[in-house]
Amino acid sequence: MPDVSGTSLAQPSIETRASWVVAFLAVAIMSVSYGAPLVAVVALKPIAADLGSARSVPSLAYSLAWLGTAVGGLIMGRVAERIGVRWTAGFGALMIGLGLVVATGGSPWRLCLGYGLLVGLLGNGGINAPLYIYVSHWFDRRRGTALALISSGQYVAGAIWPSIFELGVAELGWRRTMVAFGLFAAAVVLPLALLLRRPPASSAPAPTGGAERSSGAVLGWPPGLVLGLLAVASFCCCLPMAMPQGHLVALCSDLGIPAAQGAAMLSLLLATAFVSRQLWGWISDRIGGLRTVLAASFCQASALTALAFTQDETGLFIVSAIFGFGFSGIIPAYVLAIRDLFPAAEAAWRIPILLLCSGSGMAAGGWLAGIIYDHFGYYAPALATGIGFNLLNLALIGTLVARQRRATLRPALA
Repeated sequence: MPDVSGTSLAQPSIETRASWVVAFLAVAIMSVSYGAPLVAVVALKPIAADLGSARSVPSLAYSLAWLGTAVGGLIMGRVAERIGVRWTAGFGALMIGLGLVVATGGSPWRLCLGYGLLVGLLGNGGINAPLYIYVSHWFDRRRGTALALISSGQYVAGAIWPSIFELGVAELGWRRTMVAFGLFAAAVVLPLALLLRRPPASSAPAPTGGAERSSGAVLGWPPGLVLGLLAVASFCCCLPMAMPQGHLVALCSDLGIPAAQGAAMLSLLLATAFVSRQLWGWISDRIGGLRTVLAASFCQASALTALAFTQDETGLFIVSAIFGFGFSGIIPAYVLAIRDLFPAAEAAWRIPILLLCSGSGMAAGGWLAGIIYDHFGYYAPALATGIGFNLLNLALIGTLVARQRRATLRPALA
C-alpha cells in the first residue's frame, strides 16, 4: 500500500516531545478562544428579544465571527510566518476580549462589529489558521493525528462552555456573561500564546498522493484547479456543519425542550466531536486526507438527514452525538490533504485559502439557517438546504479521490 502521509519512512523525523507540547498548547488556546462565538449561540433567543430583532441578527453575528476568522487567517497566516505565531495569537486574545465588550453595546450593529471584526477577523483570525500552519511544521510522521488534536480545541470549547454560558445568561444576563468571558479569554490565552516558539527546520519532503511536481500537475490537473475544488468542497460541507451548531439550542426550545437540555445537547455534540476527532486523525494518517474527508462527510450527511426527522429529546441527544462523530474528521483532513498534495513551502498561503472557504461556509450556514427560519417559521427547510450542499461536497471530493487513486495506480502499472 502506498504511503499517503507525505513522508518517507527512511527520513529522520522532526517529531520530538516538544512537538506534542506545542500541540497541547494550541489545544488549550483554541479551547478558550472558540468559546467566544458560542455565547451568541446559547443566548440567541435572549439577544434577539433584547435587541428587538429577528433571530437572523444574532445568527449573523455568529456567522460574521466565522467569516472574520476565515478572512483574518488569510492575512495572519503569512504574518505569523514572518514574525512568529506567538504575536498573532497574543494579539488575537486581546481582540477577542475587546470584541465581546463591544458586542454588548445594545444595538445590532455593535453586536455584529464586535463579533465580525474583533472576535473574528482580528481575534480568532490571528489564532486559527496560524496555529494550523504552525503545528503542521512540527510533525511529519503523525501530522494527521496532530492536526486532529489541535482542531479539537474547538470541541473542547463546545463541551465546556455552553452549559456554563446557559447558567451565566440565566443568572447574570447575556451582556455580563459576554464581558466576563471576554476578560477571561484575554487573561488566559495571552500568556499561553507567549509560550509558543519557532518550529524546527525541516527538509520539506516532496508531496505525495498524486502530486507530479516535475510537470507542475497535482492529480494530473493544474494545482490551482485542485485547490479550487478543495475550497469549494470545503464551503459545501461546512455550510451544513454550522447549522446544528448554531441553532440546536433554539431548535430544542421550539420543540418545547428546555434551553438547558439544548445546551447539554450542544455540549454532547461537541464533546463527541472531540473524542472522535482523535480517531479520525489516526485514520487519516493511514488512508490520507482526501479519503478521510469523503468518509467523514458521508457520516455528516447521514446525521443531518436524521436530525431533520427527529423531534423528541432522546432522539435529538442520539443524533447530536452521531453528528459530532461525523463532522469532526473533516477540517483537519482538509489541512492534511493540502500538506499531502502541495509543497510545505506553500502551506502558509494554501491552508489559509482553504480555511477561508471552510470558514465562509460556517458563516453562511449559521446565517442562512436563521434567514430560512425567519421565512418559514421552522427549521426543516434549512436542514434540507444543508443536506443538498453536503451532497454536492460528496460529489466533488469523490471526484478528487478517484483522481488520486488513478494517479497512485499509474506508476504501479507502468
